[in-house]
Amino acid sequence: MKKFELLAPAGNMEKFQMALHYGADAVYLGGKMFNLRAGSNNFSDEELVQAVNYAHNLGKKVYVTLNIIPHNDELNLLPDYIKFLDDIKIDGVIVADLGVFQLVKENSNIPISVSTQASNTNWLSVKMWKELGAKRVVLAREISLDNIKEIKEKVPEIELEVFIHGAMCISVSGRCLLSNYFTGRDANRGDCAQSCRWKYSVVEETRPGEYNPVFEDDRGTYIFSSKDLCTIEFIDKILESGVDSLKIEGRMKGIYYVANCVKVYRDAIDMYYSGNFNYNPKWLEELQSISHRLYTSGFYLGNIGEDGQNYNDRNSYSQSHQLVAKVIEKLPDNHYLLAIRNRLEEGEQLEVVAPGLGIREITLPKMTLIEKNNKESEIIAANPNSTVRITLDTPLEVLDMFRKKV
Repeated sequence: MKKFELLAPAGNMEKFQMALHYGADAVYLGGKMFNLRAGSNNFSDEELVQAVNYAHNLGKKVYVTLNIIPHNDELNLLPDYIKFLDDIKIDGVIVADLGVFQLVKENSNIPISVSTQASNTNWLSVKMWKELGAKRVVLAREISLDNIKEIKEKVPEIELEVFIHGAMCISVSGRCLLSNYFTGRDANRGDCAQSCRWKYSVVEETRPGEYNPVFEDDRGTYIFSSKDLCTIEFIDKILESGVDSLKIEGRMKGIYYVANCVKVYRDAIDMYYSGNFNYNPKWLEELQSISHRLYTSGFYLGNIGEDGQNYNDRNSYSQSHQLVAKVIEKLPDNHYLLAIRNRLEEGEQLEVVAPGLGIREITLPKMTLIEKNNKESEIIAANPNSTVRITLDTPLEVLDMFRKKV
């Protein structure tokens, strides 16, 4: 059976390791320049070397985003950076601009993925990119399953990548000017202010100062703010459409978001491999546990219509669980060191989140606080950014997480 790539986001090294631990086949990330997530920590050159070695030792891949739409003064730095990426043997770059595409070809042998920013929605444009030398095209989000099938039939020799989960943009393939217009922050150069999530009203030209709500609601309206994409309920249909890589959005998200998304879609893909695919309602329950806006199926099943917009509340994030700790070291005799992310008290009921769908419930045992001078003391409550040691019969691995219900 054809193998599909599960591609996860990473805004820093911690998220990178979590994505791989929970089952991603590959990770996409950005260096300090030339990518569309300027607000993320991103990776220094040294960290990129570490990330590539780490992934390759696990038999997994790293893609680097070079997907800004550059201006003239940004082109001079690109050739040396591309050569550096080639030298450290990354597995591919993600490119949106024809000029950047040409520079990658001239200065390296790096496989090129054409970004969703290039707005590929038809087979002829995909064929053109193939003839120019692209290995893969990341299709625009504004595309249906039927469109994908036809593209694969017409251009079978090129890899197709699609987004399966995460935030969506109001603009075609994310090419938006709202942020630049309102704040001077260029979304197409990595600095989006997410102006689409703000609250808007309508003003009639001859009645200045009269602000009319677009939708009747006490909280106002958020007509430009999209819901989040979630495809788990029809992921088998996406796998059958001819795609090669399944991409999760979220380089700015936290480790719990990245890990849980990856483990859910990993479980679904593995069930598909088994030849006995059945939708599991637990998948959606787990995706409800992370911070998210209301979910939508996007354009996959046809016109998105009203289903795709958050008309009532731009800040309508919800989640059923909260990350509270992460295993950072496994010690002899069932001892574990935990990095505390949110306040914990002895005796609390927690859930262990490990790779795979199963969730184990535990009662938090006694904790020993480990201070920077290696001084130890028993505590009944642990605060964020502290390190504690616990003893637990439940087997754990480094990077496993603990969560509790909100």
